[in-house]
Amino acid sequence: MEFTAGQLAAMLKGQVEGDDNVKVSTFAKIEEGRNGAISFLSNPKYTEYLYSTKSSVVLVSKDFVPTKEYSCTLLRVADPYAAVAQLLRLADQYLSPKRNGIHPSAFISDKAQIGENVYIGQNVVIEDGAVIGNGCQIYANTFIGQGVTLEEDSLVYANVTIYKGCKIGKRCVLQAGCVIGGDGFGFAPNPDGSYSKIPQLGIVRLEDDVEIGANSTVDRATMGETVIHKGVKIDNLVHIAHNVVVGDNTVMAALTGIAGSTKIGKHCMFGGQSGVVGHVEVADNSNFAAKCGVSSSIKTPGQQWHFYPHMEGAKFRRSYVCLKQLPETVKVVSETEKQLRVANERIEALEKQIQELASKIK
Repeated sequence: MEFTAGQLAAMLKGQVEGDDNVKVSTFAKIEEGRNGAISFLSNPKYTEYLYSTKSSVVLVSKDFVPTKEYSCTLLRVADPYAAVAQLLRLADQYLSPKRNGIHPSAFISDKAQIGENVYIGQNVVIEDGAVIGNGCQIYANTFIGQGVTLEEDSLVYANVTIYKGCKIGKRCVLQAGCVIGGDGFGFAPNPDGSYSKIPQLGIVRLEDDVEIGANSTVDRATMGETVIHKGVKIDNLVHIAHNVVVGDNTVMAALTGIAGSTKIGKHCMFGGQSGVVGHVEVADNSNFAAKCGVSSSIKTPGQQWHFYPHMEGAKFRRSYVCLKQLPETVKVVSETEKQLRVANERIEALEKQIQELASKIK
């Protein structure tokens, strides 16, 4: 697949600055550019690479002002990151066209409903009452349990497990090895110290355009539903516990954990290894730095949070400045304590001398 800079400009509604006819056929990071590749400049810390890159075309923002000479053709767009994402999607569709057909090794219940233009790979199991929508792609070794609904154009990669009754919306992507609808972690303590399992009778519901990363888990509800609302993007190795609700277009990086019955607002962002305790609520547009631990409800929307227990961003930064100065502060305090001890010893000696003089005068 090959395009000229001019063709890309028309596609991306951008403006060429350089050779309209230069051709590109691949992608490269700007620091690893090569002839025939297109790169992008979005993060300012990579600006220096623009002046030495070997890439033929570089996507830059409309207001970018170069300060040195460069040899590549610039393609100015509103948002370079969004533009390269659009081109990558186009390339992915070209290089990985949708499959069609059912592999003979797949087991599909006679009581399941299979839509049109569906791909079902090797050793896939689809149980009674499952409904597979038009255009779905289901890769090898996937298990789809009783009564599962998989709506139109959803993509399920290899080794995914979807337990009974769960609902998957349109255009969802389930990456390899993820588990949807496993039992929530519910156990009741017994007088003898053992535990009895609490049956988990609810389901998981993923709304449209949700993506679940590789080896991530979304637990079924004890009663009712665990709900992942539309547009949510979840990274690899994330755990969503039972009866959690995640609001529209929230994103979670790897190793995030959300404990049971927590309600996450819309448009929230969770950095890697962040976590939320159970039975709390998180306001819309809340942003959490990596390893942040949320220990209570957050009611004010649009704030940034750090540390554990969670601390408002500006307060954390002030505290961190003090923390970095702690060794020197301890040294000053220790020296001051030493000086105070010496001063006290001198005062005690003077008091003793005064008492001796006073006794002589008497």
